[in-house]
Amino acid sequence: MNPSRQDPAYTTRPAIATPSDDLSLVRRIAGGDESALAALYDGWAQTVYSMVAHLLKDADGAEDVVEETFWQVWQRASSYDASRGTVRTWILTIARSRALDRLRSRKRNREDIAADLSILRDPAPDPSQDVESNERRILIHAALQELPEDQRRALDLAYFRGFSQSEIAELLGEPLGTIKTRMRLGMQKLRDRLEGLRESRA
Repeated sequence: MNPSRQDPAYTTRPAIATPSDDLSLVRRIAGGDESALAALYDGWAQTVYSMVAHLLKDADGAEDVVEETFWQVWQRASSYDASRGTVRTWILTIARSRALDRLRSRKRNREDIAADLSILRDPAPDPSQDVESNERRILIHAALQELPEDQRRALDLAYFRGFSQSEIAELLGEPLGTIKTRMRLGMQKLRDRLEGLRESRA
């Protein structure tokens, strides 16, 4: 069972259940009671969303983590140990762990893209000696050309010309937040496009 998504703001009722009520719900969930999961979700989804959104600074990502959290609650209810903490603590611990996993994944993705982009700063390798690097160079060039101009320019200034985000904002006369958003979106699109190109050439 996948708990159904509520509205984007997760405007559920405030959590008013007592710890004993929550414990009863978890025990029912462990027995396969989907209505108990829905009740627990209604009670705690807003709290989980608020915490995760604060960590991720990403509304869509926070919504996904809420769903992942309650899916894990559904799968692991039988392993809940009341002696180790309240149901609230257990749920928030799961949510925090999922959110941190997502943050680490983002960091790895940014580092992977940065490593790929660094190839374009290096002199062209001898194809007979480094076929793999040459192939990556071609893929990266193709992916970059498909980015919107404003995103491509921000990445070009940052990765190929060595400007900081603040310097780019000043150079382009744009708010720093706008530059950060462009770079984040550009990196995401570049990553997705590179994956697609690699799969098509596999």
